Amino acid sequence: MRPKLYRREQLENVGFISTRFYGTDGVSLETQKWAHVLEDMGLKCYYLAGQLDVEKSRSVLEPLADFRHAEIDEINKACFGTSLRPRAITQKIHTIKRHLKDAIYGFIDKFDLQLLIAENSLSIPMNIPLGLALTEIISETGIKTIAHHHDFFWERKRFLVNSAWEYLNMSFPPHLDPIKHVVINSSGANQLALRTGISSVLVPNVMDYENPPGPADDYAADIREVLGFKDGEIFILQPTRIVKRKGIEHAIELTHLLGKEAKLVISHASGDEGDSYCTRVRSYAETLKVELVLASDIVNHQRGKTPDGRKVYSLSDLYQYADLVTFCSSYEGFGNAFLEALYYKKPLLVNNYSVYTFDIKTKGFRTIEIDDFITREAVDYTRKILFDKDLRQEIVEHNYDLAQRYFSYSVLHEKLDAILRNLFGIFSA
Repeated sequence: MRPKLYRREQLENVGFISTRFYGTDGVSLETQKWAHVLEDMGLKCYYLAGQLDVEKSRSVLEPLADFRHAEIDEINKACFGTSLRPRAITQKIHTIKRHLKDAIYGFIDKFDLQLLIAENSLSIPMNIPLGLALTEIISETGIKTIAHHHDFFWERKRFLVNSAWEYLNMSFPPHLDPIKHVVINSSGANQLALRTGISSVLVPNVMDYENPPGPADDYAADIREVLGFKDGEIFILQPTRIVKRKGIEHAIELTHLLGKEAKLVISHASGDEGDSYCTRVRSYAETLKVELVLASDIVNHQRGKTPDGRKVYSLSDLYQYADLVTFCSSYEGFGNAFLEALYYKKPLLVNNYSVYTFDIKTKGFRTIEIDDFITREAVDYTRKILFDKDLRQEIVEHNYDLAQRYFSYSVLHEKLDAILRNLFGIFSA
């Protein structure tokens, strides 16, 4: 445990705010990691969101903060994909904004917060009223705030045609003195500065590499059987949602071209981007005669039971038993699945998406790489890694060591320490 660096009267309680802190999406996972490190530094963490899986004693559940709330969904449909916004929607935005302001003020008062951390809620307009409410509160109170940006609206095609430019310019993100902006990749830092004049700090996503995972336990010993694997079949894991930018067709092609008995397991459902791509993925797998296992009904962020009594496995259980991980995205804000595959010491096929190319690959990681299509060389190298135990072990150990150096909790600790020193100063006896 490192010594506390901040005056207790200046900084003791931290409030995370987002649309949701629930499940295995990247924002929720990184929030857990930040909270772990901040609590190790002696701070107390609290949460406000529209969906929560933290204890009630440390959180405020505000349904209108959830981007999936019916009224927020109505706002999004009226604001994106069109250039005109009905007056009634403008009124609804401001009505909900006032409600959320009251909820956030209550959150600050209830837990005596000295610092807010806005997790993507000032980055991407999934909930416009929430971003406006936060912006106005920061302006009205001057409360110190870290805006943790995982992705921006200009990175998503669906937000570029809209009838809400004044709100996007005001709050996604806002240019206010009490805010310290944090991005997760160098491209985000460059574009944020170019588009808004806002400077930022680069804090990469991390994993707890100082504490490697233990061996698989008895709970998940039946997972291959439950997923339909026969003895000797290759377990290929695509640990992502089923959305277009994940490039799942590449994983299907690889599975097909390996020429061995193999199944492709996809861990997550479609999420907030519709089911049309899932239909495409199913059809493509059928065309190539690849057996596809959609496991989202029995995989969650923690173990449990389904409503009909079946066993629910954690994402960790899938990684433990996978033979190969595919991560074929055309774009990622960072790439948690990359870090997770390294953490569980699994070989990894990666598409050369831009953030990987500039912020990760340069560190020296050894992966099976493709450039937007599967090559014979990639297939041959995959087969070699799968069936050469010594080579596979050499690669995964090399990758783990590099990941511990560049993307560990210790790195996050040093980054957060510098940000908090900048915001609050140093304790000096």
